[in-house]
Amino acid sequence: MHRRWLLSALAILLSIVLAACTTANTQQPQTKVENTTETTNTNSQQLPKGSAKRVVALSSLSADIISRLDQTKIVGITGSKLFKNDSRFKDIPRVSEGQNPPNLEKVVALKPDLVIGAEGFSNIQIQKLQQLGIPTLLTKINSWESLEELTKKLAGLINADPQSLLNRYKTFLPDKLTQSPSTLVLVSRQPILAPNKNSWAGDLLAKFQAKNIAADLQGKSPIGGYVTLSAEKVLEANPEVIILVNPPQGNSEAALLDSLKKEAFWQQLQATKNNRVYVFDYFGLVNPGSIDAIEKACQQLKKALFAPVSLMNRGGRAS
Repeated sequence: MHRRWLLSALAILLSIVLAACTTANTQQPQTKVENTTETTNTNSQQLPKGSAKRVVALSSLSADIISRLDQTKIVGITGSKLFKNDSRFKDIPRVSEGQNPPNLEKVVALKPDLVIGAEGFSNIQIQKLQQLGIPTLLTKINSWESLEELTKKLAGLINADPQSLLNRYKTFLPDKLTQSPSTLVLVSRQPILAPNKNSWAGDLLAKFQAKNIAADLQGKSPIGGYVTLSAEKVLEANPEVIILVNPPQGNSEAALLDSLKKEAFWQQLQATKNNRVYVFDYFGLVNPGSIDAIEKACQQLKKALFAPVSLMNRGGRAS
């Protein structure tokens, strides 16, 4: 069990680094992954001069947004499990699978007039495409505002109206916030890794006014926007709500909870004692992934943070 959890922790750390879902960041490609808020600088991008008509999206979120804005504009996508049963993408060529880098030959063969990449994931490929004179855009998502800005940006590039999609985003957030429980999101157990305010997950918690106990913490974690915590720090914070993130490789919920029960500090936490421990999918909370994944995560947050006691733990299982 220890070995399996160690492998899971390493996998989720890698997944965070390679998350292909990011805000419109228009700096030149770099290998360093950061989670600070970025501004648009179109001078450093080779954007199309007119409306793009053939778009290849190297991130699942960008592919989803483009498809919802104008299905006819998407000609190539990344091979994500999020699209496995999505009829919209049934006949769209895949230029990559899983976390493998995109196949540039496949991308070029599709004759795109815009390729959308993800900062920290497809930087090298985007740079090579720029050298070939193919219009590109690098994106980065680490906040709700960056999701909205990316949607507007992509809509402008393909001459589409983003308003209906922006209106849909608003429905994901709570209308009225009546509670603000202290919350800890655990994306791995060894090490204990949690998002601070400079991550997508941290910003999403802020939108629900949850008191993220790691929000203002900084650390030596190699992952920007995430900090490592000691068991003592978790005990000291003693969160009211704990959200566990199921790794993207899909370990069972039972295994996730059973492993944490063996930790000495686990049963001492008020979230554990009050059965306010929930399990969320990696996509939506850590990696936005797709619009549907974001919506599902928001629905779960509403239940976890604001549900009456009688409704607690639906959509998540407590220890």
